[in-house]
Amino acid sequence: MKAWYLLYCKPRSEARAQQNLALQNLETYLPMVPMVSEEKSQRGRKQTCRVPLFPNYLFINFDPSQTSVRQVHSTRGVNRIVNCQEKMTPIDDRVIHAIRMKELTPFQAVLDEELEFTSGEKVRFKDGPFVDLEGVFYEKCPNKRCRVLFNIMGQLKAVAVPEQAVERVFS
Repeated sequence: MKAWYLLYCKPRSEARAQQNLALQNLETYLPMVPMVSEEKSQRGRKQTCRVPLFPNYLFINFDPSQTSVRQVHSTRGVNRIVNCQEKMTPIDDRVIHAIRMKELTPFQAVLDEELEFTSGEKVRFKDGPFVDLEGVFYEKCPNKRCRVLFNIMGQLKAVAVPEQAVERVFS
């Protein structure tokens, strides 16, 4: 039965193993740390590259009854299939799906950061005790909080709330 398995690769050979397994028409998945890269010096030039989320590990989706485990083990870059008590343990598809979703989610966070609020901009509370009330964005605070000015009983008051508790009001 076709399932996901975890491969332990030789040091810094995840990409090589992935490439060689792809040449054998085997599906692989190498989760990368989103929006994080390290600089490497190669031939006198500095170069940025993405970093694996799980160094030395690679996921492979195959059927051991159709593809020889020995063939996978002998692939360049691969050390061994991770097993539990001498038996290959498949990984639930939901785990792979969850990792893929977490890998994609920070890109949305980066987009949100680019759309940061500016002082004087109209906002609406979408969570908390002030839900559906409108106010004016005042300033960004530490710990992912912000100050919002809004009118309470004829007076302008500043309240510190989490950034995700407010949304931009488009007029």
